[in-house]
Amino acid sequence: MGTFRAAILLTGFIGSSLLAMPFQWLALKLDLPVAKKIPNAFHRWLCRLIGIRVHVEGEPFRDGACLLASNHVSWLDIPVLGSVLPLSFVAKKEVGAWPFFGTLARLQRTVFVDRDARAKVGEQRNEIFKRIADGDTLVLFPEGTSGDGNQVLPFKSALMSVAQLAVGKGEEAAPVLVQPLSIAYTKLAGQPMTRKFRPFFAWYGDMDLFPHLWEAFSLGPIDVVVAFHEPVHLGQGGNRKQLAAYCQACSGAGVVNAIMGREEIAVTGQKAAFFGDSEPGRLAAE
Repeated sequence: MGTFRAAILLTGFIGSSLLAMPFQWLALKLDLPVAKKIPNAFHRWLCRLIGIRVHVEGEPFRDGACLLASNHVSWLDIPVLGSVLPLSFVAKKEVGAWPFFGTLARLQRTVFVDRDARAKVGEQRNEIFKRIADGDTLVLFPEGTSGDGNQVLPFKSALMSVAQLAVGKGEEAAPVLVQPLSIAYTKLAGQPMTRKFRPFFAWYGDMDLFPHLWEAFSLGPIDVVVAFHEPVHLGQGGNRKQLAAYCQACSGAGVVNAIMGREEIAVTGQKAAFFGDSEPGRLAAE
């Protein structure tokens, strides 16, 4: 039964992708506003096809320039987050060279960065800033890789230096906010997803993509909790490393709460951990 399910879903995924790609290419070519809406609609359809139930906690910041900083678990994070609101991603440059998936990433206007080229950090930061200043919502995965879904890896701060910039000039200048995100895969077929099953959906280490995709498609449905935490900006205090620690603490707390099945999540009340606490993660973990 699992093999049959995987075959049907894989066929539906590839078929719907091939159907949507020409429309998105044309929308980008003509610079149409619908170019932001097509990926959002496609990801909502893909989540329904695969059987992903997305539960959103908190509110995404919509009133100004904002970078979303999220923990990274799986390739499934892309349709999950893409289904919540129109957005693009910041990804390592290798993704752009992947067959099929690289094309999908480019059509969603992904910003590709070379995480090993420290000399290019400023240039890559400026590209991210320009996109945000133009009104785009970007998701950064500061871990720099995907984890096993049970914990959050340390957040790297280099590209978070975009928060040191401001949109506009003079009195109208507004700082770039950074809003932490957490994503947690919590249930499989309505039952709590244990450590035994989470690797079927978490893609990390040296796992091959296509076999992992097949395994994930053979199981389901799954529940995912996406939590939007309190946004901050560097004009309120702190530096980019403290900002990275704050975002990591928020994501970590959100993952733990979601996996433990707690109704409350750490969305508010954590600013003190960023502004004045010597241990940025302490309040978020309480």
